[in-house]
Amino acid sequence: MALALRLAASAAQRSLYQSTNNGVLIERLSRLLAAARPTDVADGSSFRGFATNFKPVTEEEQKGLSLIRNIGISAHIDSGKTTLTERILYYTGRIREIHEVRGRDGVGAKMDSMDLEREKGITIQSAATYCAWRDKQINIIDTPGHVDFTIEVERALRVLDGAVLVLCSVGGVQSQSITVDRQMKRYNVPRLVFVNKCDRAGANPWRCIDMARDKLKLNAAAVQIPIGLEDAHAGVVDLVTRKAYGFEGPKGDKVVELPEVPERLRAEVEARRAELLERVSEVDDQLAEKYLAEEPVSPEELKAAIRRATLALQFQPVFMGSAFKNKGVQLLLDGVLDYLPCPTEVVNEALDLSANEARLALPCAPGGPFVGLAFKLEEGKFGQLTYVRIYSGTLRKGDTVVNTTSNKKVRVPRLVRMHANEMEDIAEAGAGDIVAVFGMDCASGDTLTGGERLAMTSIRVPDPVMSLALTPTAAEQYPTFMKALQRFQKEDPTFRVSSNSATGEIIVSGMGELHLEVYVERIRREYKVSCEVGKPKVAYREALTSRAEFNYLHKRQSGGSGQYGKVVGWIEPLPEDEASGAAFVFENKLVGTAIPPEFHSAIEKGFAEAANSGALIGAPVHGVRVVLTDGASHAVDSSEMAFRIAAVQAFRAAYAAADPLVLEPIMKVEVTVPSEYQGATMGDLNRRKGLILDSASQGDDTVITAHVPLNAMFGYSTALRSATQGKGEFSMEYAHHAPLPREAQAALVGELSGGAKKAAAA
Repeated sequence: MALALRLAASAAQRSLYQSTNNGVLIERLSRLLAAARPTDVADGSSFRGFATNFKPVTEEEQKGLSLIRNIGISAHIDSGKTTLTERILYYTGRIREIHEVRGRDGVGAKMDSMDLEREKGITIQSAATYCAWRDKQINIIDTPGHVDFTIEVERALRVLDGAVLVLCSVGGVQSQSITVDRQMKRYNVPRLVFVNKCDRAGANPWRCIDMARDKLKLNAAAVQIPIGLEDAHAGVVDLVTRKAYGFEGPKGDKVVELPEVPERLRAEVEARRAELLERVSEVDDQLAEKYLAEEPVSPEELKAAIRRATLALQFQPVFMGSAFKNKGVQLLLDGVLDYLPCPTEVVNEALDLSANEARLALPCAPGGPFVGLAFKLEEGKFGQLTYVRIYSGTLRKGDTVVNTTSNKKVRVPRLVRMHANEMEDIAEAGAGDIVAVFGMDCASGDTLTGGERLAMTSIRVPDPVMSLALTPTAAEQYPTFMKALQRFQKEDPTFRVSSNSATGEIIVSGMGELHLEVYVERIRREYKVSCEVGKPKVAYREALTSRAEFNYLHKRQSGGSGQYGKVVGWIEPLPEDEASGAAFVFENKLVGTAIPPEFHSAIEKGFAEAANSGALIGAPVHGVRVVLTDGASHAVDSSEMAFRIAAVQAFRAAYAAADPLVLEPIMKVEVTVPSEYQGATMGDLNRRKGLILDSASQGDDTVITAHVPLNAMFGYSTALRSATQGKGEFSMEYAHHAPLPREAQAALVGELSGGAKKAAAA
């Protein structure tokens, strides 16, 4: 029925799809404009002024841009992302030898250039490289899989045009797979799915596809089926062309087209191809016409339909193979070129700062004014390395550009392409490219332009959930220690540094134990500073449970002009749906001029300052609305300072009457253990005050999903290994904050207030 309704659409609308580029661009632009609020739409004059600076994209430029792919490789930890990237670099000729991730050969994977990465066998920092395949250039960013380094995935996906989501054929969709998919959807990134490790015992790619449809809500279907699984995995059959391929040579260098599809797979090939046709035709009108008419569909027509549907974010083709066993990687590269967009097939938005941040569609035009986004920083011995995605125009060595975030002009002293930790100097780079600038001072997330007042939409930065107290063991190392913290804070927006005013300790906050452990180790290795590490502390919050009114007068006379400010109103908790997106909301409901308008901003700042530190344990107050209804001022004694102090004291006075409570971070924990340890593992999670959400069999293993307070998860890695003879593994990510039990809250308040009194006495 749905297909028939779409086929009844006007011929003019259907004709938009005659051009792959135009059809996808129009569809995606329409979706963005439909989602925009009326206040987001510019009046047109600003856009026309900006657009006149663009030279039309020439046929030669369009051809050059069509040869570029900007992709990221993302997945749950240990799904094989870096191994896959290593094979891609080998098959495209970027590296001469294949090295394994954990560095058993003493070298390690090319993209894991940090010593810690090679030792731990995980990716910590996203790494960029580029390669060529079938006359096209592919810019690749390999991202971490551990949730503690999720900001690396977030900012990579912000600047990429397409992505490869890697799933383990045994593990399927795991906790971080869900997080990565959510990030891809946030930035409207088209993706391919690669089911890796088809050679492993228990491999089941069809279960992976079912999980992708069920857990990720993807319209996914296989474009390949494996020739054998586990030890018998020998190649794949392409469902689009109905051709079978094997991979020969010690490193799988040679892709061989087999004479025919194995007899045992022919029925399955036809059944899976029919499923592929059905799923694509549900979201592509051109293919739907032929499908409903039961006409034969050629490989070229099916491939074009898959591309249209993938670029429109309506379909996700699934490839299969084993990167470790050198099977399926070359065909995945073909899929990247065939189904993921080039820079001109993606609609990028900018905010016009001269038109109340109206949204503008930003054409990918090498001849236009320069617009780029600094999305990642690395501080080295010789200066700062800034990764830049160029959205419009051309960037040349020696250019001077404007940082619209700081309104400062900055020079481009050196322009390079990155290959992991190696740099290759270039003279210029154009729209659609990802490069790095060496020696330019800016921050992560800054927009760089040729002078236009534009800003690219920002990168979402999650709040830290855990803190540590750090102190250098040698007092003379303190300046070097602070230099290291400043560098890491600038590079990583999720790494925060603060000081405890009561104890004078330096507090570092991050996304988890591993995140902070890595930075402590980097301080030791890179700066030769050893630190004393305090007990981990969770990032508590405070919240209100009821409404409380305030009527506060701040009045002080001290010789000359005094201070006078009165504020009246109430504070209340935000509704749950609003509280999830806003920590503090200020509403000005003043009528008349009891408080002059010039003091309104100071009052809002005062309430916001007070909400940053609740009265129970000094944690930020989350999900609070402050409503200002009345007040009073003095013709001589009123000032911004007086009203700011009045707001702070009014909030504190009303806070105790609003029944405040402490919120603790709750983590979503996914534990995989052999089935014989299921009971013991669930019992341990229950003892840690965890709530078991799900328990499912996965071959010989059991996967347990639970919500557990972060405070109870410290040291869990060691406990799990001990309880399962080293066979258990787990991952966790932040889920939400929940009220701390009253007894635990009373103990925490007593502990922190006692510590503060001791520090004050000392």
